[in-house]
Amino acid sequence: MDIKDNEIKIGNLTLQSRLSVAPMAGLTDFAMRTLVREYSKTCLITTEMLSSEALMFRQTGAILETNDLEKPIAFQISGHKPEIMAKAAKILEPKATIIDINMGCPIHKIVKGNDGSALMNTPELAKDIVVAVKEAVNIPVTCKFRLGWSQESMNYLEFAQLMQEGGADAITVHARTRAQQYSGSADWEKLVLLKGEIDIPYFANGDIVDFESAIKCLEITKADGIAIGRGAIGDVTLFSRIEHYLKTGKITPAPSLRERIEVLKKHLKLETELRGELNGIKFIRKFYPFYIKGIKGAPELRGKIMTEENYKTILSILNKIQETE
Repeated sequence: MDIKDNEIKIGNLTLQSRLSVAPMAGLTDFAMRTLVREYSKTCLITTEMLSSEALMFRQTGAILETNDLEKPIAFQISGHKPEIMAKAAKILEPKATIIDINMGCPIHKIVKGNDGSALMNTPELAKDIVVAVKEAVNIPVTCKFRLGWSQESMNYLEFAQLMQEGGADAITVHARTRAQQYSGSADWEKLVLLKGEIDIPYFANGDIVDFESAIKCLEITKADGIAIGRGAIGDVTLFSRIEHYLKTGKITPAPSLRERIEVLKKHLKLETELRGELNGIKFIRKFYPFYIKGIKGAPELRGKIMTEENYKTILSILNKIQETE
């Protein structure tokens, strides 16, 4: 596939973008996804991870919040019981374009229950989950995993083949092991080997933090697509800028500080509408460092807005920043 192709086929679905928003717990909520979609109409958006067991008891809170404007959207589910995963997928099918199965989360509280990347230690069970979910829904099924549990048990190639055999329509591979968590560097070179091992599309993931690393990842991995996580925090325009380059070969400048602050104000408004003023303000604090990085006096500014709990006061601070630019 030429790097400037901007289309990818997943099962019976043709996406007009090679980009995917990687799921990030506590980050890729309805508000952030809404902002991404404002700039990119075609990238695949993925929800935060949903526990299949919690979904059975409707203990999912605002994570299920969505609307038709978000499509194409993948709902990501976690679990290790094929029958429960199948039921969860069936519940989500009316809202989803794709069902994505989490087999890569490295967090201890997830893997200790045999979910997430723990499934890489039980590949046959992982395959059974894909088979069960695939039989339960009539939309494409994908899965996301890592290079392996550790450097000594790097089984991503065999694992990818099993997922394909189980019926997965595409995969996403984070180019680290579970043991690495998010430390060290993503080994993009490893992902090149997938091309000769599977027939389904694959997305590369890991260390895609800006426009330059996105293009470099596509060039090195030869992947059909890329899934971007951290790079989108504080820069929801990243997807549309990469898509524009893949279509035209032209580079769009990154947003200026003034433009970033304008997006932050929109983000703040969406979070307060979604969660209520105080909860929305507290929730968005984790995003502030990404939006205001590079600003003169950023540490002092963070100190002010990190503790402020009044919506109008925060807007006033952000307006003053824009006025000085």
